[in-house]
Amino acid sequence: MREYEFTFIVQPEITEEGLQSICDRFDGVLEKHGSVRLYYDDWGRRRLAYEIRKFQKGHYLILHFLDDGGVAPEIERLARIDDSILRFLTVLVSDGVEDIEARKVEAAALEEERKKRAAERAAREAQEAAARETEAASLPEGDAEEDEEAESDEEDDADEEVDLDDVDDVDDDEDDDEEDDT
Repeated sequence: MREYEFTFIVQPEITEEGLQSICDRFDGVLEKHGSVRLYYDDWGRRRLAYEIRKFQKGHYLILHFLDDGGVAPEIERLARIDDSILRFLTVLVSDGVEDIEARKVEAAALEEERKKRAAERAAREAQEAAARETEAASLPEGDAEEDEEAESDEEDDADEEVDLDDVDDVDDDEDDDEEDDT
């Protein structure tokens, strides 16, 4: 059997349930053809290199599976039909997978590790959000507003950097104009 990667980008506003239904459709096709699904690699929402159908972001997913080559055209056909899939690409990863059971175990271990890291990341993000909320709550309202204004002023100053050499040149030109008038 051969190992394939089917990478696809879904519209960013598709919900988790929508993503799950798309994945279930692909799983059904794999089952129907007797292929072995190894795992899904969810890269999440990312900025696209260029705009696709007026979308600047997309949700990236990668389906890893084992097959003899017959199911790839069917999966690609389903991807073309589904309007929520922006782009897709099927890649042959390995031409000859001898020990299918060992590859299944390896894929299961990879999927468990990914789930564990995703849970840790979610817990860390929740802690950071809670810390930000408690910090904002501990500041009096006036201080919080002043801090926000100071941050926005700093951002504005960073956006509007002026080269002083250019300013001096403008002043010199105005002086020259005044001398010409007299």
